[in-house]
Amino acid sequence: MRILVSGASIAGPVLAYWLTRHGFDVTVVERAPALRKTGGHAVDLFRPAMDITERMGVLPRVEALATGTARMTLHREGGGKPVRVDLTKIYQATSDRHVEIMRDDLSEIYYDAGRDDVEYLFGDSITALSPDGEVTFEHAPPRRFDVVVGADGLHSNVRRLVFGEEAGLTTFIGAYLGVLSLPDTLGLDGEAVTHLGAGRTAMIYSARHMSDARAVFLFRRREPLDYHHRDVPRQQQLLRAAFAGLHPQVDGWLAETGGAFYFDSITQLRLDTWSRGRVTLVGDAGYCPGPAVGGSTSLAVLGAYVLAGELAAANGDHERAFAAYEREMGELVRRSRTFAAAAARTLIPGSRAGVWALVRGGQLVSALPGAVSRAIAKLNTGGVRMHDSMRVNDYTVKATA
Repeated sequence: MRILVSGASIAGPVLAYWLTRHGFDVTVVERAPALRKTGGHAVDLFRPAMDITERMGVLPRVEALATGTARMTLHREGGGKPVRVDLTKIYQATSDRHVEIMRDDLSEIYYDAGRDDVEYLFGDSITALSPDGEVTFEHAPPRRFDVVVGADGLHSNVRRLVFGEEAGLTTFIGAYLGVLSLPDTLGLDGEAVTHLGAGRTAMIYSARHMSDARAVFLFRRREPLDYHHRDVPRQQQLLRAAFAGLHPQVDGWLAETGGAFYFDSITQLRLDTWSRGRVTLVGDAGYCPGPAVGGSTSLAVLGAYVLAGELAAANGDHERAFAAYEREMGELVRRSRTFAAAAARTLIPGSRAGVWALVRGGQLVSALPGAVSRAIAKLNTGGVRMHDSMRVNDYTVKATA
């Protein structure tokens, strides 16, 4: 059985790895000419994704490339004494098994895990899909596949071809995310520096193995901004305007223009189904709960694992497999959306009182013994412990015709 996966970031390589272990013939097509090295931001792997990563045999490498960020210094807009927060205790409160890692590093690790058994077509993309599985590419000759999976992110090309344009499928949840790569002039060593203001949060951090740093910007908006997704100068202008006057240090971060840059709305996908005919979607392409706030990376890893397992359990019957996949993931996706909307409000306080509450909460968790904070957090599996509560099924790995 031949399966085509579009996208080689996170969900795509994880899906390809498990599909080949179940005996399927897998091709991955990726628009970029090589694995993306875009200066991406850090992502979180929670217990279910960590368990799957361990089953793939790459957990030691993931842990070796963890960012190592263990402390945070918080500065509130308008001055006041900086507040120190123990991030290790906060991570322990949210997950029994967690690692923070740069997105590009994680993508490379997952790619390396299965690349010897997978055909990768870099520098190409899908231009047309027919109901019988005929796929037309931008460069490669047409080929027929039994199943096509879109693992190509929030702005999925496969989703557009099968389900139509994004309008009507996405819900803006009132915030924007920006990421800059810039020199590590602060000598960050396991520490993040954050500036908090009403409706806006700016943070800089690095990783143990990196020579540069990442600045992350989150800000609120009632209505979506007007810009084209490829107009980087306009995006940079909007980001500078949103953070004007927060702090001179933040102004300095935004003055750096030579490094990689990312900007997008924090948007949720809300599809009634992720499958149509021979095509299905996985990860952000099908059910993005909101970049940076909804645990989308762990959800993508779990979704890829489940999809591969259900295809194997159904002996390649894609209709039966897709239905089972959506049943397994549906409630988790709905819970992740709810969590993301709440997380966006918490991480980007809308008032000075909200800023104070966020800072005070960080102080309290830092002051509590780790065992106490974990015990309190475990009482709320729908909140901060939601990602750890996701179940990982045991799909038997077997050859499939």
